Amino acid sequence: MAVLVGKKAPDFSAQAVLNGGEFVQNYTLEQFKGKKYVVLFFYPKDFTFVCPTELFAFQSKLAEFEKRNVQVIAVSTDTEQSHWGWLQMAKNEGGIKGVTYPLVADTNKTISKNYDVLTGDYFYDDNDQLQADTELIAYRGLFLIDLEGVVRHQLVNDLPLGRSVDETLRMVDALQFTEEHGEACPANWNSEKEGLKATHEGIADYLTKN
Repeated sequence: MAVLVGKKAPDFSAQAVLNGGEFVQNYTLEQFKGKKYVVLFFYPKDFTFVCPTELFAFQSKLAEFEKRNVQVIAVSTDTEQSHWGWLQMAKNEGGIKGVTYPLVADTNKTISKNYDVLTGDYFYDDNDQLQADTELIAYRGLFLIDLEGVVRHQLVNDLPLGRSVDETLRMVDALQFTEEHGEACPANWNSEKEGLKATHEGIADYLTKN
Protein backbone atom coordinates (compact mmCIF):
# COMPACT_ATOMS: atom_id res chain seq x y z
CA MET A 1 0.00 0.00 0.00
CA ALA A 2 1.53 3.30 -1.11
CA VAL A 3 1.94 6.11 1.39
CA LEU A 4 0.80 9.33 -0.29
CA VAL A 5 1.15 11.57 2.78
CA GLY A 6 3.43 14.50 1.93
CA LYS A 7 2.96 13.97 -1.81
CA LYS A 8 0.81 15.75 -4.35
CA ALA A 9 -2.61 14.10 -4.56
CA PRO A 10 -3.06 12.39 -7.94
CA ASP A 11 -5.44 14.46 -10.04
CA PHE A 12 -8.15 12.96 -12.22
CA SER A 13 -10.77 13.92 -14.78
CA ALA A 14 -13.88 11.76 -14.56
CA GLN A 15 -17.65 11.64 -14.79
CA ALA A 16 -19.44 12.58 -11.58
CA VAL A 17 -22.92 13.13 -10.18
CA LEU A 18 -23.46 16.33 -8.18
CA ASN A 19 -26.32 17.58 -6.05
CA GLY A 20 -28.06 14.22 -6.05
CA GLY A 21 -28.68 14.02 -9.79
CA GLU A 22 -26.64 16.42 -11.95
CA PHE A 23 -24.24 14.72 -14.39
CA VAL A 24 -20.89 16.47 -14.79
CA GLN A 25 -18.11 15.60 -17.22
CA ASN A 26 -14.41 16.07 -16.55
CA TYR A 27 -14.76 16.55 -12.79
CA THR A 28 -11.30 17.26 -11.39
CA LEU A 29 -9.47 17.57 -8.10
CA GLU A 30 -7.35 20.41 -9.45
CA GLN A 31 -10.31 22.81 -9.40
CA PHE A 32 -10.06 23.04 -5.60
CA LYS A 33 -6.35 23.79 -5.36
CA GLY A 34 -5.80 27.05 -3.49
CA LYS A 35 -9.52 27.29 -2.71
CA LYS A 36 -10.66 24.39 -0.55
CA TYR A 37 -9.39 21.49 1.49
CA VAL A 38 -10.62 18.14 0.19
CA VAL A 39 -11.73 14.96 1.91
CA LEU A 40 -11.60 12.36 -0.84
CA PHE A 41 -13.00 9.00 0.19
CA PHE A 42 -13.38 5.75 -1.70
CA TYR A 43 -16.07 3.15 -1.10
CA PRO A 44 -16.43 -0.32 -2.66
CA LYS A 45 -19.78 -0.42 -4.48
CA ASP A 46 -23.17 1.17 -5.01
CA PHE A 47 -26.27 -0.72 -3.81
CA THR A 48 -24.45 -2.41 -0.94
CA PHE A 49 -24.72 -2.42 2.85
CA VAL A 50 -21.92 -0.69 4.78
CA CYS A 51 -21.44 1.91 2.03
CA PRO A 52 -24.75 3.78 2.49
CA THR A 53 -24.10 4.11 6.23
CA GLU A 54 -20.86 5.92 5.43
CA LEU A 55 -22.35 8.06 2.67
CA PHE A 56 -25.19 9.21 4.93
CA ALA A 57 -22.76 9.75 7.82
CA PHE A 58 -20.72 12.15 5.70
CA GLN A 59 -23.91 13.86 4.52
CA SER A 60 -25.11 14.34 8.11
CA LYS A 61 -21.88 16.22 8.91
CA LEU A 62 -21.60 18.03 5.58
CA ALA A 63 -22.32 21.44 7.12
CA GLU A 64 -19.43 20.88 9.55
CA PHE A 65 -17.07 20.17 6.66
CA GLU A 66 -18.32 23.18 4.72
CA LYS A 67 -17.82 25.38 7.79
CA ARG A 68 -14.17 24.32 7.69
CA ASN A 69 -13.89 25.07 3.93
CA VAL A 70 -13.69 21.37 3.06
CA GLN A 71 -15.05 19.76 -0.09
CA VAL A 72 -16.21 16.18 0.45
CA ILE A 73 -15.90 13.89 -2.59
CA ALA A 74 -16.83 10.22 -2.81
CA VAL A 75 -15.43 7.78 -5.37
CA SER A 76 -16.26 4.22 -6.36
CA THR A 77 -15.60 2.11 -9.44
CA ASP A 78 -19.29 2.17 -10.43
CA THR A 79 -20.54 4.12 -13.45
CA GLU A 80 -22.12 7.55 -13.20
CA GLN A 81 -25.43 5.96 -14.24
CA SER A 82 -25.19 3.58 -11.30
CA HIS A 83 -24.47 6.51 -8.97
CA TRP A 84 -27.47 8.40 -10.36
CA GLY A 85 -29.80 5.41 -9.96
CA TRP A 86 -28.74 4.86 -6.35
CA LEU A 87 -29.20 8.55 -5.60
CA GLN A 88 -32.81 8.39 -6.79
CA MET A 89 -33.71 5.57 -4.39
CA ALA A 90 -35.16 6.40 -0.98
CA LYS A 91 -33.30 5.41 2.16
CA ASN A 92 -35.98 2.90 3.17
CA GLU A 93 -35.47 1.15 -0.18
CA GLY A 94 -31.71 0.86 0.24
CA GLY A 95 -30.90 4.02 -1.68
CA ILE A 96 -28.96 7.18 -0.84
CA LYS A 97 -31.44 9.86 -1.84
CA GLY A 98 -30.50 13.07 -0.06
CA VAL A 99 -26.73 12.78 -0.54
CA THR A 100 -25.62 16.01 -2.22
CA TYR A 101 -21.82 15.96 -2.39
CA PRO A 102 -20.15 14.68 -5.59
CA LEU A 103 -19.98 10.97 -6.40
CA VAL A 104 -17.18 10.33 -8.89
CA ALA A 105 -17.35 7.40 -11.31
CA ASP A 106 -13.98 5.64 -11.43
CA THR A 107 -15.23 3.34 -14.17
CA ASN A 108 -11.81 2.59 -15.63
CA LYS A 109 -10.41 2.13 -12.10
CA THR A 110 -7.46 4.45 -12.68
CA ILE A 111 -8.27 6.77 -9.78
CA SER A 112 -8.40 3.87 -7.33
CA LYS A 113 -5.19 2.49 -8.81
CA ASN A 114 -3.38 5.84 -8.57
CA TYR A 115 -4.39 6.15 -4.90
CA ASP A 116 -3.39 2.49 -4.40
CA VAL A 117 -6.74 1.46 -2.94
CA LEU A 118 -7.80 -0.93 -5.74
CA THR A 119 -8.38 -4.45 -4.47
CA GLY A 120 -6.75 -7.34 -6.25
CA ASP A 121 -4.69 -7.19 -9.41
CA TYR A 122 -5.04 -8.00 -13.09
CA PHE A 123 -2.69 -9.99 -15.30
CA TYR A 124 -2.46 -11.94 -18.57
CA ASP A 125 -2.62 -15.71 -18.35
CA ASP A 126 -0.73 -18.25 -20.49
CA ASN A 127 -3.30 -17.81 -23.24
CA ASP A 128 -2.77 -14.05 -23.28
CA GLN A 129 -6.22 -13.52 -21.77
CA LEU A 130 -6.74 -10.71 -19.28
CA GLN A 131 -7.57 -12.05 -15.80
CA ALA A 132 -8.13 -10.64 -12.32
CA ASP A 133 -7.49 -12.47 -9.07
CA THR A 134 -10.40 -10.76 -7.28
CA GLU A 135 -13.18 -8.30 -8.02
CA LEU A 136 -11.52 -4.97 -8.80
CA ILE A 137 -13.20 -2.48 -6.47
CA ALA A 138 -11.87 0.12 -4.04
CA TYR A 139 -10.96 -0.39 -0.41
CA ARG A 140 -12.34 2.20 2.02
CA GLY A 141 -9.58 4.71 1.45
CA LEU A 142 -9.73 8.28 2.75
CA PHE A 143 -7.37 11.15 1.93
CA LEU A 144 -7.23 14.62 3.48
CA ILE A 145 -5.77 17.07 0.97
CA ASP A 146 -4.61 20.58 1.87
CA LEU A 147 -4.97 23.84 -0.06
CA GLU A 148 -1.75 23.15 -1.95
CA GLY A 149 -3.06 19.81 -3.20
CA VAL A 150 -0.84 17.76 -0.90
CA VAL A 151 -2.07 14.68 0.99
CA ARG A 152 -1.71 15.29 4.74
CA HIS A 153 -3.59 12.28 6.13
CA GLN A 154 -4.66 8.93 4.74
CA LEU A 155 -6.60 5.97 6.07
CA VAL A 156 -7.38 2.68 4.35
CA ASN A 157 -9.88 0.18 5.77
CA ASP A 158 -10.72 -3.30 4.56
CA LEU A 159 -14.10 -3.74 2.88
CA PRO A 160 -16.28 -4.62 5.93
CA LEU A 161 -14.83 -1.92 8.21
CA GLY A 162 -16.71 1.39 8.20
CA ARG A 163 -14.96 4.66 9.00
CA SER A 164 -15.54 7.33 11.63
CA VAL A 165 -16.67 10.66 10.18
CA ASP A 166 -16.02 12.32 13.54
CA GLU A 167 -12.39 11.20 13.32
CA THR A 168 -12.17 12.71 9.84
CA LEU A 169 -13.42 16.04 11.22
CA ARG A 170 -10.89 15.80 14.04
CA MET A 171 -8.09 15.39 11.51
CA VAL A 172 -9.33 18.41 9.55
CA ASP A 173 -9.30 20.42 12.78
CA ALA A 174 -5.82 19.17 13.61
CA LEU A 175 -4.43 20.11 10.20
CA GLN A 176 -5.97 23.58 10.29
CA PHE A 177 -4.80 24.10 13.89
CA THR A 178 -1.19 23.30 13.00
CA GLU A 179 -1.34 25.58 9.97
CA GLU A 180 -2.75 28.46 12.01
CA HIS A 181 -0.72 28.14 15.20
CA GLY A 182 2.45 26.35 14.11
CA GLU A 183 2.04 23.82 16.91
CA ALA A 184 1.73 20.04 16.84
CA CYS A 185 -1.33 18.05 17.90
CA PRO A 186 -0.57 15.40 20.55
CA ALA A 187 -2.34 12.07 21.06
CA ASN A 188 -6.13 12.32 21.35
CA TRP A 189 -6.05 16.03 20.58
CA ASN A 190 -9.31 17.77 19.77
CA SER A 191 -10.29 21.37 19.09
CA GLU A 192 -10.99 22.00 22.79
CA LYS A 193 -7.42 21.16 23.79
CA GLU A 194 -4.20 23.10 23.54
CA GLY A 195 -1.48 22.27 21.08
CA LEU A 196 2.07 21.15 21.67
CA LYS A 197 5.17 23.26 21.08
CA ALA A 198 7.71 20.98 19.41
CA THR A 199 10.52 21.67 21.88
CA HIS A 200 11.91 19.84 24.92
CA GLU A 201 10.37 22.50 27.12
CA GLY A 202 7.08 22.28 25.24
CA ILE A 203 6.71 18.51 25.63
CA ALA A 204 7.72 18.67 29.30
CA ASP A 205 5.15 21.39 29.95
CA TYR A 206 2.43 19.50 28.09
CA LEU A 207 3.07 16.19 29.86
CA THR A 208 3.12 17.90 33.21
CA LYS A 209 -0.27 19.48 32.59
CA ASN A 210 -1.80 16.35 31.09
